Amino acid sequence: MIRKIEEIPAEQWGKVFPDVPENYYFLKTLDESKFNQFSFYYVLVYRGQQLVGCAPCFRVDYSLDTSISGPLRRLTNAITKKFPRLLSIRALVCGIPMGQGQMGIAGFSSAVFEAIEKRMESLARKLHAPLIAFKDFDRSYDKFFHPLLQDDFMKIDSLPMTCLKLDFSSFEDYLKTLSSATRYDVRRKLKKASGAAIEPMITDTLDENTLNEVYDLYLAAVETHDMGFEIVPKEFFRLISKNMPQETKFFLWRINGKLTAFVFCLVSNGKLLDYYLGLDHTLSHEFHLYFVKFKEVFEWCKKHGVQSYEMGATGYEPKRRLKFEFIPVYLYVKSRYKIFSPFLKILSSLLKFENFDPELRRWKKSRKSTN
Repeated sequence: MIRKIEEIPAEQWGKVFPDVPENYYFLKTLDESKFNQFSFYYVLVYRGQQLVGCAPCFRVDYSLDTSISGPLRRLTNAITKKFPRLLSIRALVCGIPMGQGQMGIAGFSSAVFEAIEKRMESLARKLHAPLIAFKDFDRSYDKFFHPLLQDDFMKIDSLPMTCLKLDFSSFEDYLKTLSSATRYDVRRKLKKASGAAIEPMITDTLDENTLNEVYDLYLAAVETHDMGFEIVPKEFFRLISKNMPQETKFFLWRINGKLTAFVFCLVSNGKLLDYYLGLDHTLSHEFHLYFVKFKEVFEWCKKHGVQSYEMGATGYEPKRRLKFEFIPVYLYVKSRYKIFSPFLKILSSLLKFENFDPELRRWKKSRKSTN
């Protein structure tokens, strides 16, 4: 186990870890960004002198009140103010705070995965973390996780990822695949937006003034979510351009000189990940900036040979209408203390993400009807 990814050469990590945008240099950026919420660790497995397994992990003191909305949220907030640690629990999580879970497993060997899981157990004891979790892993890892379900782990549906395959000749060609109502709505909104003096810009790095503007919009977006997500430090947006200059893209839109929307993206291997979106809500509804950004990112992807446009989790209603595919990912979690396992099972059923998002409930019902 190491604390900073720089303790291992990038070439070694890259030989084992999947070739994904959240690569060695993305993890290096997380290390350097000084997150308040997380401490990062890297589990390594060797066969002799050869690296055969690697997994990014993080420790988090998880506050239950951030996962609850409505009147119950107000109650838990009041409890937390009086008893700060009462609704908090420490967890060691395999994965990264944002994005999909990945592990490096040479030869896709079950023995390597078992070594990673055992090292996590040992590290969790050292960190006094009652919970161990694997966050947001897709079905390609099922063969590894299935045995864990016999060992007190629970499998929980997490927020699905979303993806649009860009096998269209143009944006107009794509629009023809949508329902007539959605096609009419998108065209109407884009026509209205065309009457505004919207100034687009694409860059791989931000000057200090623009960084401050972007970060203000980012924080405003975080505040609109009922569910508690990671808060990325401003330093992350500065360092990502330094560490990943070829992969980093910031799409910016201004109206009368004022920054009204931004998207932070990573581009790698024919895939664009739309990571963070910020909108000035005083103007975004009037000028339909969500659809403006979607069209312009779509057209940039087509121009640069990108085949897959991934927009991450949350905000499912417009993504469904725009024909993004919902990709199931799962959280595997267990308590190291068996006495708490029944409580964890009850709690996990109450905190399922679809309890807070009607669009997710509809998606889950449609999955059941087609299976």
